[in-house]
Amino acid sequence: MSPWGNKSTPEAYEAPTHEDHTSETIEPTEHSRLLPDNEGYLSPDDPAVSPYNLWTVRALRGVSIIALALSFIWWTFLLVSIFVSPPMIHTRGSGFFAFSYTTLATAYLVVGLLFFAVPSKPMTIWGIILAALLLVDMIIILAVPRIRLEEGWVGIASVVWVTLISTYQVAQNRAVAWGKREEEERLTGREETRRSLIEWVAVFAETILLAAMAIATVLFTATLILRAFDVGLEAPGTRYLVHGDSYQVHLACFGNKTSSNDDSPTILLEGGNGPVEHTLQPFIDDVYSRGSIGRYCYWDRPGFGWSDNAPSPHSAGMSADVLAEALALAGETGPWIVVSAGVGSLYSRLFASRNLLEVRGIFMIDPLHEEYLADVGRPGRGFLLWLRGVVSPLGLDRLTGAILRGRSREDRVMGRSAYQSGKYIKAKLQESLVAVTMTAAEIQSARHVQMGHAPVVVVSSGQEVRKSSLWEERQEDLSHITDNLLSWDVAKDAPHEVWKTGQGRELLERRLKELVEATQA
Repeated sequence: MSPWGNKSTPEAYEAPTHEDHTSETIEPTEHSRLLPDNEGYLSPDDPAVSPYNLWTVRALRGVSIIALALSFIWWTFLLVSIFVSPPMIHTRGSGFFAFSYTTLATAYLVVGLLFFAVPSKPMTIWGIILAALLLVDMIIILAVPRIRLEEGWVGIASVVWVTLISTYQVAQNRAVAWGKREEEERLTGREETRRSLIEWVAVFAETILLAAMAIATVLFTATLILRAFDVGLEAPGTRYLVHGDSYQVHLACFGNKTSSNDDSPTILLEGGNGPVEHTLQPFIDDVYSRGSIGRYCYWDRPGFGWSDNAPSPHSAGMSADVLAEALALAGETGPWIVVSAGVGSLYSRLFASRNLLEVRGIFMIDPLHEEYLADVGRPGRGFLLWLRGVVSPLGLDRLTGAILRGRSREDRVMGRSAYQSGKYIKAKLQESLVAVTMTAAEIQSARHVQMGHAPVVVVSSGQEVRKSSLWEERQEDLSHITDNLLSWDVAKDAPHEVWKTGQGRELLERRLKELVEATQA
C-alpha cells in the first residue's frame, strides 16, 4: 500500500496555476471595457477616447435626432401653410413668425448635432443668451392679447418649441462636456486640455453660427416689441369676424346712415396696392367734408391695415364675398357706388357683379385691366414676395425706419411703411399666387354677369397713358364693362394715383359728384 494512503501520488497532484485564477475574470463594464489588459492608459489621441462611450451621451444624441425630425416635419407643415392653409393651421397673422422660429429651432438642432462631440464654453454662453432671448419672446407673445390672437396656437407652439430646444441644447452641451472629461480621465488618466486644429475650427464655426442665431433672435425680439407697441393703435372702425369666424376684417363708415326711404347712395372704397387709409381714403374724406358726398365706407382687405390675414389660397372673389359679409354684419345695406383705384378695381368689379341690386354706380381710378394679371402672378414676383416674407420677422427695414427715420406706428400699420409688415407681404403673395388662375377666372365670369345699366366713370392717369398705348386701349375697354358709360377722362399730368395732383383731385371730385347725381335721377 502506498504510504499516502488513498491520496494520489505526488506526480498525480497538480497545484492551481495562474491561468486557473484568471479564468474567473469579471466581464468588462462600461467603465473598463476600453482599458488595456495591463494597468496603463490609452493615448489621448486614441479614437477610443470619446464621450460616445457613455450610453447617456448616446441617448442625448438620439433625443436630438428625434427632435430634429419632429422640427423638420413641423417646419414643412408651416412652409406648406403659407401657400395652402391646412385645417387648424391657419394663423390670423402672416405665419412668417412661426415659420422663422421653427427654422431657428431646426438650424439650432443641426448645429448641435454637427458639433455634438466638440462641446465648448462659447457654445454654452451663446446657448444661454439664445434661451434668455427666446424666453422674452415667448412672454411677449403670450402677454400681448392682439399678438397672441394673430399668432394663434401655431405661433405660440413654435416659440415654445424653440425655447425648449435652446434650453435643451445648453444642457446637452454641458452633459457632453462632462462625458468627454470623464472618459479622458478614465482612459488617459487626465483631462485633455489641448485641442486639435480640427477641433479649434469646429469651435470657431459653432461660435460664429450661434452668434448669428443670437443676432437674429435679438432682431426677432425687437420686432415683437415694435409689434406690441403698434397693436395699441386704435382702429377707426370695427373689426368683424368673417369666413366662418376664422379671421377679422376692419370696416369703417362715416356720415349719416341712409334710411329705408332715402335713396342716397353710400360711397364704398376699395384701395389699390397699399392700405386705403394711406391712398384713397384721405381724398374721399376731403370730398365728404366739403359736402359733395353724404356718406362713405371703406375697409381693409385681408392682410392690410387692421385686418387679419385670410387662409391660403385667397382670391379677389373671396375678398369681395368677405366684404359683403362684413357689410351685412355691420348692418350696412347701401345702395352703393363702388370707388376703387389700381388693382383694387378688380375687387370692386367682383363685388359689383355679385351684388347687382345694391350697386348703383362704378367709379374707377386708373384701374388695372385683367390682362395685367399675368404680371401680378409672375413666378419671380411670387418668389421675391415669399423671400421678403421669410426675412420680415427680422424687421430690418421696420426697425431702421423706427430708429433712424422716425417712422410712427401709424406709418407701420396703415401708412408709408405698411408694405414692410409680414401681414401685407402675405396678402400680396396670396394675390400673386392665384392671379392667373382663380382671380382671372372670377373676373372673366364677372364680365358675363356684369352690372347691367349701372353708370361707369373711368379716370385714367395721363402719365401712364403716355407711357403705353396698350394701357390706354385697356383703360378704354374698362369704360365699357356696362352699357352705361357716364364718362372716361384722362387726367393729363396725373400719375397712377390721380388724386396726388390738383388737376386730378378736381376732376375726380367733379366726376364723383356727377355720378352720385346720376344714380339719384
